[in-house]
This record gives sequence, structure tokens and C-alpha cells, in this order.
Amino acid sequence: MRDALLARISKLAESDKDIVLLTADLGYGVFEEFESKFPGQFFNVGVAEQNMTGIAAGLALEGKKVITYSIGNFPTLRCLEQIRNDVCYHELNVTIIAAGGGFSYGQLGMSHHATEDISIMRSLPNTTVVVPSTPWEAAEAIDALIKNQGVGYLRLDKSKGSQKNNNDNFELGKALKISSEDGKDVCFFVTGGIIDEVIEAAKLLNEFNISASILSIHTIKPIDKTAIRDAINNTRLLVSVEEGNLIGGLGSAICEYCMDNQLIPGDFLRIGIDDELSCYVGDQYYLRKQHKLDSQYIYRIVKERILKGRDV
Repeated sequence: MRDALLARISKLAESDKDIVLLTADLGYGVFEEFESKFPGQFFNVGVAEQNMTGIAAGLALEGKKVITYSIGNFPTLRCLEQIRNDVCYHELNVTIIAAGGGFSYGQLGMSHHATEDISIMRSLPNTTVVVPSTPWEAAEAIDALIKNQGVGYLRLDKSKGSQKNNNDNFELGKALKISSEDGKDVCFFVTGGIIDEVIEAAKLLNEFNISASILSIHTIKPIDKTAIRDAINNTRLLVSVEEGNLIGGLGSAICEYCMDNQLIPGDFLRIGIDDELSCYVGDQYYLRKQHKLDSQYIYRIVKERILKGRDV
């Protein structure tokens, strides 16, 4: 997803000299080509994410379209005050990119697990929160966020969905249908690269004649309200899946909209990290399994809910 994203940023920078990319001592082997092509549009500020955000705010106040880039929690939690006070308060055109969402950097331990960022960034006023599932979505997302006046947060996984979107139209706040199934039994609302775990789970469910549709919820704020309403009206079970803390994330956003508008799903299940910091060290797929986010667990718990409902 990172490569697709950087390719799109380079393409945009060719025709728009106001686009500026900032990074904090990262990108060796990644940003050299961009720096050589656009020397006045790239700055490595060193190990100083908070300062990077302050520089981004200053550049944006002068009319620049600024992108900040770092890994895991470093461009968000480390400089949350600067984002809130300098960027959000002034509603600046700054897009914050965090590479390595969820358990992408699982081998480096909990300090590098970006598992609370969605809920924290979603709570900031004037901020659009995007978590693409595929390289195509990542490229389209940065294009849309740069053109969208205001603060944007773009979270990338090291993992990525391997499927192709059934819809070529990307729009912030508009879900994309991944599967061709109508999903009369279950509709999955998924954000991020974990979508491949859901696709595998849906294949297993199909063996039990359980019909599952899959929606890529690349934009968590603003959430696609129409997609939620349609799923409630046409599906028995609505399932949210995210590689992050359940509190304040995708599932919470769906619940908030439902309760605020007196919408009651037939059944609703949230799958994510159960409000804990991981004590495990390992790759992304190992940590997903330890925290019950893998395809086998998703398949088993959804099958149990569906078959139990049929027996009622």
C-alpha cells in the first residue's frame, strides 16, 4: 500500500508545487526518488515528530498542502497536542500518514502497535479518518484527502487486501462493496488490510450456505450512513472487523449512528482488540491469531451466531 501511495503523491506533486512531504528520519530507500525529483517539496526533519507537525502547520498556513509521514504511533500519539492545537484548531490542509497500523510492527512490541489511533484521531474535530484496505484505495485516498480542505488522517497497514474493488469510484465517506454476494445472512463492515482475513472467513461460511457480503469501510469519519441503514434493512447480522481497540473505533462509530437514529440491527457483532495492550511479540498474523482477529476465529464466531439465530 505504501508504494501505491507514494506513486500517487509523486504524480500529484508533478502538477502541484504546493504539495509538501515531511518525514521524521524515515524513508531511506523509500523517499530518495521523490526528494531528487521534488527537492523543494520534501523535508526530513529528523527524529522530531512534534516539530514536524509544527512545521506542517506553518507551511499549511502559508497555503501549502502538507503531508506528514512516519510509522506506527509516532505521527499521531507522540504529537497529539500539536495536531489538536496547531492543525485541527486552524482547520489546516494537513494529511497525517501513519505507516504500520494495527499490529504491522508486531515484532517491535507494544510501543509500536498502533491500536488506539483510530479512536483517538476520530475524536479530533475537523478531521477525516481513512483506513484503506487495498493499494488502490490507498492511492485514491491520498488524492481525495489532499483535495479535501481540512485535516486528514490516513492509516496504512503492512498487510493489504488482495482483492479488487467491484467499484472504481472512490469517494470519502462512501463504502465500497468487495464481494458479489448479497449477504442476506451477514454483512461485514471492514477497515484496513485485515479485510483478507474476512474474505477467507466468508469463503468458509459459504460452505455452510451462509451468505456474506463484505464492505470496505475505508472512511471511518465520516461514516457511510446509507451503508449502515441498508445493512440493517437487508441483513440479519452486521459484523464490524478492525485491527484496533474496540472502544471508539469502527464498531463504535456504527453503534453511535444506530443509537442516535433509533436504528436497531437484527444482530450486531464487533470484532477487534478487546481494550488491552498486547503482551505478545511476533508478526502481524501471529498477533491477530492471539487476539482473535484471524479468519478462523471470525468464521467460527459468525457461524455460531448465524446458526443459533436460525434455531430460534
